Amino acid sequence: MSKERENKNIAARWLEGFWGASWSPTIVDDLAADDIILQFSLQSPRCGRDEAKKFLAEIHEAFCGLEFHSVADLAVDGDYVFGRLEGSGTHTGATFLDFLVGFLPAKSGQNVHLAGTTTLRVQNGRVAEAMTRVTWAVERPRVGKAAA
Repeated sequence: MSKERENKNIAARWLEGFWGASWSPTIVDDLAADDIILQFSLQSPRCGRDEAKKFLAEIHEAFCGLEFHSVADLAVDGDYVFGRLEGSGTHTGATFLDFLVGFLPAKSGQNVHLAGTTTLRVQNGRVAEAMTRVTWAVERPRVGKAAA
C-alpha cells in the first residue's frame, strides 16, 4: 500500500473515532503520536495524548450528540490529509464561550451546526497534528413580525 493510501486510511479512522458517532478516547491511544498537537477552531492548541483525550471528553460533554462527517473525499499530499466536515450537536453542558458562537449559558439546549475543514499530519503511522477549523451556526428562535 502506498504511503498516501495508508495516511488516508489512518485519517479516516481518526475522523470516525474522534468526531464520528462512535467516538472514543481510545482512538487517541491507537493513532495519535505521543506529542500530538491538537488545534480546534480558535481555541488554544493542546499538546500530547492526555490533552487530546481531555479535549475530546470536554467537547462531547458540552455538546450532546456532537458528531462530524466527511462531506467530500479526503485529499492527500505527502504527510498531510485534508478533509471537509459538517456536524451538529446540542449544547447540554457547562457554560460555553467561543468567539464564533458567543455565550451559551449552562445547559442552554441550543442546537449548533458546524462546517469546516480538517488537516491531519501523519508521520510514522501516527497523527502528529490535527487542526480543525469550523464555522458555527446556532439555531436562534425566529422573532415574528409585529402586527400593524
